[in-house]
Amino acid sequence: MQFAVLSSGSAGNCSLLMTDQHKILMDAGLSGKKTKELLAKVGVAIEDLDMVFLSHDHGDHSGGMGVLMRRYPQLNAFSNTVTWKYLEETGKIGCLPKDQINVIEPGQTKCYGDLEVTAFATSHDAAQPQYYVFSSGGKRLACLTDTGYVSEEVEYEIQDADAYLLEFNYDDLMLRSGPYPWSLQQRVRSDHGHLSNEQAAETLARVISSKTKHVFMAHRSQQNNLNYLARDVAEEVLAARDADVASDLELHDTEPMTPSSLINL
Repeated sequence: MQFAVLSSGSAGNCSLLMTDQHKILMDAGLSGKKTKELLAKVGVAIEDLDMVFLSHDHGDHSGGMGVLMRRYPQLNAFSNTVTWKYLEETGKIGCLPKDQINVIEPGQTKCYGDLEVTAFATSHDAAQPQYYVFSSGGKRLACLTDTGYVSEEVEYEIQDADAYLLEFNYDDLMLRSGPYPWSLQQRVRSDHGHLSNEQAAETLARVISSKTKHVFMAHRSQQNNLNYLARDVAEEVLAARDADVASDLELHDTEPMTPSSLINL
C-alpha cells in the first residue's frame, strides 16, 4: 500500500490510499478542483480514483463528496446508512447518484479485491461517525480523527498497525487561552469533540508495536496547536510509557492544503 495525506485540518480533510487494484480517498472535504490539484502533486490523476470512504457528515470531511460522485461516475462511495440518510435528507452535498452509494456499517469488515476494510464507530457530534482500518498485501493502515475519546473497543481495532492517521487536534493550554469562546472550548474538549495531544499520544503508546513505521499526526487545529507541541508530547509519552517503538518510526506532520510525501507502507 501507498499513502499520502493531501490535506488535514478544519479547512478540509482528504487522504490518498493506493493498492495494486485501487486508488482510494479517505474523506472528501475539499472542492473537486482542489482535490484534483493536490492529487496531481503526488502524481495521481483524479480520473483514476475508484473508491472514497467517508468518515462522517461534517463539511470538512464530506463537503466535496457530492461533486466528486457526480463528476466521476466510476467513483464508488462508502459510508454507513445513517450518514447517507442524513446527507440525502439535508441536501448538504447535493443530489447523490444512487448507483454510486455503498454501505459499510460500524463493526463490519468487507473485502474489495485486494483491499480489506473494517469500519468502527467513534465518538463525535455527527450523525454516525466511523473510521476505518485498511489492509492490503499484509500491511494495515488505521485511520482515526474526530473523536472525543478512544474506547477500548477502538484501541482493539487499531492496534498493531503498520501506519496510523491519528488526530492530534489541540494543546490544552492553547485551547484554554486561545480565541475560542467557552462554549466551543467545551465542545472541543468533550467526549464528542476532538483528541488533545496528550490523549492522542497516550492512545498511540497503547496501540503501536515494533511493526509501526509511520504516524501521520492529523487534524491539527490552526488556532489551538503547533506541530512541535504535538510532536514533543508524542515523543515524551512514548518514551515515558516504554512503548514498543521501532527505531525507524517516523512522525509525520500534516498540513491543510499541502500534501505529504507518498509513503510506501
